[in-house]
Amino acid sequence: MRILVIGAGATGGYFGGRLLQAGRDVTFLVRPKRAELLAKNGLIIKSPVGDVTLKNPPTVLAEKITTPFDVIILSCKAYDLDDAIASFAAAVGPDTAIIPFLNGMKHLDVLDAKFGIDRVMGGQCQVASMLDAEGVIHHLAPMHSMSFGERGTRKDDRAKRIEATLQGAMFDARASEVIMQEMYEKWVFLATLAGATSLMRAPAGHITGAPGGEQFIRALRSEIASITEAAGHAPRPEFLERTAGLLFTPGSPLTASMLRDIRSNARIEADQIIGDLIHRAETNKKGVLNVPLLRIVYTHLKAYESQLA
Repeated sequence: MRILVIGAGATGGYFGGRLLQAGRDVTFLVRPKRAELLAKNGLIIKSPVGDVTLKNPPTVLAEKITTPFDVIILSCKAYDLDDAIASFAAAVGPDTAIIPFLNGMKHLDVLDAKFGIDRVMGGQCQVASMLDAEGVIHHLAPMHSMSFGERGTRKDDRAKRIEATLQGAMFDARASEVIMQEMYEKWVFLATLAGATSLMRAPAGHITGAPGGEQFIRALRSEIASITEAAGHAPRPEFLERTAGLLFTPGSPLTASMLRDIRSNARIEADQIIGDLIHRAETNKKGVLNVPLLRIVYTHLKAYESQLA
């Protein structure tokens, strides 16, 4: 399978790099500056599970795409989605599978409207990584996995064929029959972690150790879970148990990438991760849901955004 990875940043660069390391047919769609840096230094990954430098990774500029790809891995920031779509549209053919790893759910509507639901799979990933000023990808923890699955008309065994291609590249890749449930559960966890750590300007474990901190995180998570439950995707007990240690272990240094972006005075996904949840709380069929803590988080994030140059 020919795989096009949109960008070579913290997420796409990590997963695409591991696939390239494993010998898969991977090309990175990048801007000219990133293409020059990759040609000069290679794609560099620093990771607790193994460092690697991939010399001269295959790259392509948007205007140079001439044929469709089998799989497109999309992991841009949600606020860059429109620009990303314009850059890779020429790579989408009748049988192309687009696997988006964006946060929240709003991106699905945008991609469906452009390419059709049968081309747009559901997808979610777990990886803590960042791109430094020199273009090096830093994998911050051993966790690195992804799942994906069909949302529209099932195309024979497409998901399983993609799974077979993506497996064996040092990370866990899994075709899922319940991808929407997994995406909603990730949203619960991500919005809880991003909302709490960004509001408190502290890692989860430090919030938990502060007076009232654990109660705050639990109450925020309950508000978010009530929204996904109203949408028909209540988080499963095993998911809540599995992620509790990440949120409530005293002293844990875990933060969300949103907090790291705030500390860097960078753009954040306030509307996509938090704002859209509030919109769904106000418009769901079960009536308006009461989410006061989530509203405080959103006000805080929008106040931060208003100060960006």
